Amino acid sequence: MLTPPIIITIVIIGLIIFASFFMVKQQTAAIIERFGKFKIIRHSGLQAKIPLVDRVAGKLSLKIQQLDVIVETKTLDDVFVKLKVSVQFKVIRDKVYDAFYKLDYPHDQITSYVFDVVRAEVPKMKLDDVFVKKDDIAIAVKSELNDAMMTYGYDIIKTLVTDIDPDAQVKEAMNRINASEREKIAAQFEGDAQRILIVERAKAEAESKRLQGQGIADQRREIARGLEESVEVLNKVGINSQEASALIVVTQHYDTLQSIGQETNSNLILLPNSPQAGSQMLNDMVASFTASNQIGEAMKNQKNKNKD
Repeated sequence: MLTPPIIITIVIIGLIIFASFFMVKQQTAAIIERFGKFKIIRHSGLQAKIPLVDRVAGKLSLKIQQLDVIVETKTLDDVFVKLKVSVQFKVIRDKVYDAFYKLDYPHDQITSYVFDVVRAEVPKMKLDDVFVKKDDIAIAVKSELNDAMMTYGYDIIKTLVTDIDPDAQVKEAMNRINASEREKIAAQFEGDAQRILIVERAKAEAESKRLQGQGIADQRREIARGLEESVEVLNKVGINSQEASALIVVTQHYDTLQSIGQETNSNLILLPNSPQAGSQMLNDMVASFTASNQIGEAMKNQKNKNKD
């Protein structure tokens, strides 16, 4: 059976052995100090140290880290704007000592440099240029940070301007300007479409009138051809041209009266329309045609005499 002194000794030995080993995670560096003085840097795996002599002063992550910094500043056209700058950085593996002992608060240091660069670059630009040249701002921040933080064992991987937020009133004004521009463009397109519609409608109407006129001309041509044929037929049965023309006119007159009579809703009145008017019209036409022929013959004879 173990006596109390033996148990105490075993426990002390166990504690010493337990305190002699420690674990370091992947992508992590542990700083070992001996009596308060830097001794060595240990990396991932199971590591050993002298109990009560050596101690783990601290650990640094070697992973890429990101720090988001929000900076409020003023542009060249006196607009206040907030910029969100994301800085990706990591501790250089070979400079863990500098990162641990030379700089207490790396986040504060990075934030200060970001503020300094952004407030030096943005006041040189107008608000629209800030949106267009945000990559130039990010490059300027990265260049400044690299020069400053490399001394402390930090490598700046990338800087990004991830957000640009102007004052609320400025955003509202910009939205109104954008909406007005879009309404102007829409009105221009609508006017162009209306103008094209009017032009096409006018072209269609002109084409319709042309075809309508052509149709009327063709109709009259066919009517004249029909009248010519009718006169020829009447001449063959002994009716001269004058009488034939008068007969055709009277026939068309009665055809017109018949067509009007068939239309119940017609308000047209054609004068003269009595039965006696038909013969009178025929006699008047024959007399008119005869007189016209006589006048034409007289003018022709007078012309021939003048030539003689």
